[in-house]
Amino acid sequence: MTYDYEYFKKEVLALTSIDLSCYKEKQMKRRIDTLIAKHRIDGYDKYVQGLKTDRELFEEFVSYITINVSEFYRNPEQWKLMDEQVIPELIKRFGNNLKVWSAACSTGDEPYSLVMALSGHIPLASVRIFATDLDKQIIAKAKMGLYNSKSIQAVPAEMKRKYFTQVGPSFKVAEEIKAKVEFKEHNLLKDAYPTNYHMIVCRNVLIYFTEEAKDEVFRKFFKALAPGGVLFIGSTEQIVNYKEIGFERKNSFFYQKPV
Repeated sequence: MTYDYEYFKKEVLALTSIDLSCYKEKQMKRRIDTLIAKHRIDGYDKYVQGLKTDRELFEEFVSYITINVSEFYRNPEQWKLMDEQVIPELIKRFGNNLKVWSAACSTGDEPYSLVMALSGHIPLASVRIFATDLDKQIIAKAKMGLYNSKSIQAVPAEMKRKYFTQVGPSFKVAEEIKAKVEFKEHNLLKDAYPTNYHMIVCRNVLIYFTEEAKDEVFRKFFKALAPGGVLFIGSTEQIVNYKEIGFERKNSFFYQKPV
């Protein structure tokens, strides 16, 4: 039997439900080969055996391939637009109890940013964010709510003073912000999507997916939105066929489901 990358993808799918075929192959294969080399493991077959028997190796692998690069208020000008236009429009349409989903939320920077952004418009008591990610280790880190200074550098000064406490060289997000986020494991390529959401935020994740996988996810997001709901994507992403899916483009990074 040839223990090539195709074999490896099938084994990973069986082990983790992560379909590596949905990721850009050259990029993902390079990441995995680097990880195998780091452990001085001889080939995909031996690495698969290790993943099946060594819990630490397995968790490191999942964390490594689910790319987690995040920061609070990433691309501040886009968050400013959301703060000044998108949120007020959504509140006007749906009221204070907005249903907001932070998909592929990584280390929690994004959902906590959403809580703070919404708290400027509605009482904190009314804010609820549903946040999901594929990687349970990353979710555990997000729940901890501890960040370095670079992660929080784009947080507005008032929010930083109000909602962060310095702990050594790190910064801990306030419990009152953390309490507003419900975290859950979710695979965008496999699991059922929640429905009737007023805003979905999924940024800088789909760039790693194939065009087919991206299209599938965008169509599922469209179905997951309530009429009038908005999808907020990353600065390096675009929905080329947004009209075909049914979206109306509010601007480069915000797409709306027609009412």
